[in-house]
Amino acid sequence: MPNAAARLIRQWRRLWVAPELGLLYHRRERRVRLLTSAMMIFMGVVWGLFFASKGLWLVVAMDATLFSFGLISLALTCLNQRQAANLVIFGSLLVIVIGNAVLLDPPTATVPRSTHLYLLALGVAALVAFRDDDPRLRYGVALSCLSAFVVLAATTANFVPGYALPDAIRVPGTWLQTLAATVMLILLVHVLLTDATERSELEAELVQALVLHQFELHYQPQVDARGQVLGAEALLRWQHPTRGLVMPGQFIDLAEQSGLIVPMGQWVLETACAQLQAWSQHPVRATWCLAVNISQRQFRQPDFVPQLLELLQRHSFSPSRLELELTETMLVEDMDDIKLKMLTLAAHGVTFSLDDFGTGYSSLSTLKRLPLNKLKIDQSFVADVLTEPNSAAIVRMVLALGSTMNLQVIAEGVETQEQHGFLLDNGCQQFQGYLFSRPVPVSGLEGWVEGLRAGLPGPVGGRV
Repeated sequence: MPNAAARLIRQWRRLWVAPELGLLYHRRERRVRLLTSAMMIFMGVVWGLFFASKGLWLVVAMDATLFSFGLISLALTCLNQRQAANLVIFGSLLVIVIGNAVLLDPPTATVPRSTHLYLLALGVAALVAFRDDDPRLRYGVALSCLSAFVVLAATTANFVPGYALPDAIRVPGTWLQTLAATVMLILLVHVLLTDATERSELEAELVQALVLHQFELHYQPQVDARGQVLGAEALLRWQHPTRGLVMPGQFIDLAEQSGLIVPMGQWVLETACAQLQAWSQHPVRATWCLAVNISQRQFRQPDFVPQLLELLQRHSFSPSRLELELTETMLVEDMDDIKLKMLTLAAHGVTFSLDDFGTGYSSLSTLKRLPLNKLKIDQSFVADVLTEPNSAAIVRMVLALGSTMNLQVIAEGVETQEQHGFLLDNGCQQFQGYLFSRPVPVSGLEGWVEGLRAGLPGPVGGRV
């Protein structure tokens, strides 16, 4: 099977099953996109064949367009291009619905227009599909759908005479389309209300989790080319009283939007500093570094730097062992403020890494201006490094860039010996991923390392 097809199938399975990929909302949204894309393909084929049998080739052309955009949105969804898939779906459906309403379904004395009713459902669907996007995009798409509905509902003009479908087709179609549009609208309003309720309940549970100390840190080791442990990345987990261990993908987005990410992030930093202090008393772990992800909203807080410096003063360990991971998206806006904060913290010894590097947001001029110590190759490139030439080229480029700019480079998401071998052959010296260890509680990390020191074989034969 060609690599591209195999990759598409893997992405389909991840998106459809994906029990760990996010909130129930996100899984439901992905499934709705997959079903919508499949429905566009199915309806394009069925109606295309039906109208072809009637010799109505203009309608067949519209159905072929629907089929084509259904395929495109399906591919984008399987490749996890959420916003692009949404834009394709809504853009194509908006044009096709308006085109059908204007050309094929003009109101007459015997048959009212009905195709435009789908625009109401599309408007509500936009509020759901673009919930996590820029409000201008979310409400812009919704208002476009509703504005088109108002215009088509308020006028009886036949804008383009001569293309209307025969009444024998339009009369039963009016009943079917009105019923279908009404059912769609009811279902989408239900989804919107359910989503609002779920978000409200989850936000209340997050507040309670902070008060009751239900969060904990898990640690994924970072190793060098010989398998020696250099440190770990601290990853937040939520020990829910009824749902068990909850992954961050299931609550981080809401925490970011609600502002709860700020106190959560502060707790993570306090816990990380306490852990580094505890490790500093151990002869082996005293040199370990700990990487902590910092959210955009948290880093932008005016008191972020003073609070972190106060934490460093309260805990006795070398500040160079604390590594703050920033994402490329953080560097897009307010560069001067970010640079000033980074320089202030770097002056006190704190180090910085750029997470998910290679996703296309940062430029070389940006990297030169910031006091970065490390680049982290995005795991999506590592996953495809053996099967996708572009991913392999990007990985080589990042490694070469790190060498040129005197930056350390670490590859995350290393899962197989083959990936590890490729990275080693191309000069990578630091690694993180399931090949070595999953994220585990601190006792599990320390026990794993002690096992290595006792002579138990590690996944890559490394010793501490």
